This record gives sequence, C-alpha cells and structure tokens, in this order.
Amino acid sequence: MTGEGAPGHEEGHVTDDWIPGAPGGGRRTAPATGHLQRLLQRVRASDRRRPLFWDGLLTTACVLFAVLDVTSGGWRTVALDPDASGTLVLLMSVAFSVPLLRRRTHPMAVLAFMTPVALVNVWCGAVIQAAYLQHIAVFNIALRLPGRALARAGFLVAVPLLAAAVLRPPGWDHTAVPHLWAFALSAMLGLVVRTRKEYTEALVDRARRLELERDQQARLAAAAERTRIAREMHDIIGHNLSVITGLADGGAYAAARSPERAVQALEAIGTTSRQALTELRRLLGVLRDHPDEADRTPQPTLDDLDTLLTGVRAAGLPVRLRIHGTPPALPPTPGRQLTVYRVVQEALTNTLKHAGTRPPPSAEVTLTYRPGELEAVITDTGARTTPGGPRPESGGGRGIAGMRERASLYDGTLEAGPLTDPTPATATGWRVRLRLPLEDTLS
Repeated sequence: MTGEGAPGHEEGHVTDDWIPGAPGGGRRTAPATGHLQRLLQRVRASDRRRPLFWDGLLTTACVLFAVLDVTSGGWRTVALDPDASGTLVLLMSVAFSVPLLRRRTHPMAVLAFMTPVALVNVWCGAVIQAAYLQHIAVFNIALRLPGRALARAGFLVAVPLLAAAVLRPPGWDHTAVPHLWAFALSAMLGLVVRTRKEYTEALVDRARRLELERDQQARLAAAAERTRIAREMHDIIGHNLSVITGLADGGAYAAARSPERAVQALEAIGTTSRQALTELRRLLGVLRDHPDEADRTPQPTLDDLDTLLTGVRAAGLPVRLRIHGTPPALPPTPGRQLTVYRVVQEALTNTLKHAGTRPPPSAEVTLTYRPGELEAVITDTGARTTPGGPRPESGGGRGIAGMRERASLYDGTLEAGPLTDPTPATATGWRVRLRLPLEDTLS
C-alpha cells in the first residue's frame, strides 16, 4: 500500500503482457493486470513524492486498529489473561503503533522500542494483536539495512517469545508460532522487494550508461562526418578554384595576343566550374536529401587521375605521370584510392597557388607499387617562397593537415617540404610524399 521499496524508475514503464496467440504478434494489454499495475505505479509515485503523508496514514490506521481492538474488547478472546488491565493494554497498543511513523528512517530503533513493550505484553498475559506490528519494522529492516541487522532483528523478536515460554508455558506456543511465521514472511518479502529494487536499479543504470555511450558515439560520428565533409569541400573548392584562377590568368594574358587561346581558356573555365558545381551538389545532396534520393555517383579513384591531370594541364601547369611497379591483382579499396586521388589533387592545387610563375613551374606525379604498399610522390619545380611568404609546410595550411588526416585513416604517412636540403631561399622544388598500406594493419 505504501510502495515500500518501489524502484524510483518504474513509473511510466510499459505494462503490456505477452499473451500467445493474441493479435499483433501475441502482445496486447491484459485489462485487469494493466489497470492494477498502473494503479500501483501511481501509488508508488505518490509515495515517493510525499512519504510523510503515507507514513502518517499507515500509522494512523494502525493506531485506530489498536484502539478499536481495545475498546471493543476483542483482545480478550485470544488473551492468556483476559483480566489484564485495560489501561495497560491501551498504552501497549499505542506504543506498538505510533513508532511506525519512523519505520523508514530508523526501523531498527522502532523494533528495539517495541521489544520491551512486547515483554510487558507477555508478562501481563494480554497478548494483544498489535504486537504483530513489529513485523512491519522487520520488513523495513530487511528492505533497507544490511544482513547483520536482520539477524539482530530476529534476536529482538525472539526475546519476548522466549520470555513467554518461561512466564506462560501453557499457551506460549500459540503466541510463538504465529510470530515466527510472521517474522519469516516479513523478512522474506523485504528481501524479495530489495532484490527486485536493486535489479531494477542496475538495469536502469545500465540503460543510462548505454544511452550515454550511444549519444557519445553519435557525437563522435557526427564530428567525424563534419570533418570528412569539410575535407571533401576543401579539396573540391580549393582545387577547382585554383584551376579556374590559372585559366583566367592565362586567358587574360592570351586575350591580346591569341584570341583563340583566350576562348579555349574561357571554355575550360566553364567546364571546370560545372564540374565543381556538380561535385558540390552531390556532396551537399547527401546532407540535404533523403538517403534514397541522394546522388550515388562514385567517389574519384585512381582511374580518374588522368582526368584530374588534364584539368591541371589546362590551367597552365605541365604535369607528367609515372607509374612504377605492378599494381596488385586486387585493386586498393575505394577509400584508399580516394585518399591517393585527393592527396595528388591537393598537392597540385598547392603548386598552382604557391609555386609562382618565374620560372614557369612543372610537376610530376609518381606512383610506385611495392608489396603491400603504394607510394605517391608529387614534386614540382616551383619557388619555395611566394609574395605572401614561404610556401605552407606542416601545420601551415588546412590543405596539408587534411592530407595528413586522410593518410592517417589508413595508417599511412605523409611528408611535405622542400625538394632538397636547406639551400638559399631562391632555390626551387617542392615534394609531397604519401606512403599508404594497401591492406589494413593489425595492431
């Protein structure tokens, strides 16, 4: 009635029962059980919100029961001595019931207070029914206190029963046996409720930790996805804008001397712009559209390097591709191929942006296949310095940092820096080297 030991997280739980053969896959709400469980949940919730009200209600009910038993004379029908003092019986009834107000917070103290009263109850021979209220305290001890406390409670309950065996030997068994059964049942019920409460709390705690872990994994996945999208957008926009800039500069230079070359440059600018818009729409469409409606165009692979180099050449940077070694029978995974493609793209984009024009730079891309490894080396003959300062090295720009992130995803390494050892600032040459395992490494 008072919701003893009710878990604090049971409110709002589903109360459906599994009934074989029921519609909807065998699950439906059993009306009687569902209503009863919902009623118990409301009572438990009210008990958690207002425990003093329910403690007072129980104590008042017990006091009224004890006083009614005294005033009606019903206690005389089971008393060992019906001539016991009515005033003493009334005082004992109140002493058994009023301490229940503190049964939650101090159950052992409540039982200890009742033990002398139980001794007086045996001594006078009244044997009033209010003595069974001791077992409400026993229930709370089993529910809330360690196991040693339950052993001490058994001792406190046994003392009056042993006194009855000495003081009232003819009828002591009629008093002792019901109290022993009541003690066993109260202790067992308290332990069962306590076990269920601890089990439920463990489940709730585990569910909470799993929920936190799920949320954390979702945040990490979202952060990784944002990083990937930022990296893709940087590569797409940076490369294509660099190509467009190179084409525009070349077209402006050729406009006065060779109108035909200027027209070709404008056409190449249009083609590059449309390709960039297409790639951006595809990337943003994954974020905006429903997964079933998103563009499924594959990501670039090593087969697309020729197209990439053609666009770079059109922007005014001569590029040569060399391939050493024999590609493996099983091509690298799409993710590894995309990594190589993006590193080559970013390295050539940096050459277009930072290599200068005097002397005119050139670039070379070398792919070397070794057992279990692919090495990509991108070199150029551009200047080490630009009007804005030195060319970006490690940590000097988002592009190189992005290349390193891509390489690290597949346990690869990336180096970027001058082509030769330190020499005068006017020396030329820049190199980006990517080493990428072709298979996952097991740590």
